[in-house]
Amino acid sequence: MKSYRKELWLETPTRRAFVNISSEVQKCIGESGVMEGLVLVNAMHITASVFINDDEQGLHHDYDVWLEKLAPHEPVSQYRHNVGEDNADAHMKRQIMGREVVVAITKGKLDFGPWEQIFYGEFDGRRRKRVLVKIIGE
Repeated sequence: MKSYRKELWLETPTRRAFVNISSEVQKCIGESGVMEGLVLVNAMHITASVFINDDEQGLHHDYDVWLEKLAPHEPVSQYRHNVGEDNADAHMKRQIMGREVVVAITKGKLDFGPWEQIFYGEFDGRRRKRVLVKIIGE
């Protein structure tokens, strides 16, 4: 069995963003040489997320609005965590959107359902963060 590990580095210019990382993950699969196996993609920061959904801008807008209603950024004083910080909402948004995804690899390709793509969700951006790609298989 083969094993492959790579870190993707992202830095969004905005506090919140959704970035399609499917092509970068597929490139990692090609580099790994794995034809049949699994890929784990996981946000290596507690205010970021990795999730699977449709690459449709209306949906991304709806996520942003919905998440801001569930855990509004302001007023920052509403959160106990924000003593000296301002990112409590980002921790909560990450909890809702998830930490990681696992996708099957079949014939050297991501084995997606219709419309599925892998996204990095940023909730406390404007600084570099990592996403781990770990591939196992044959």
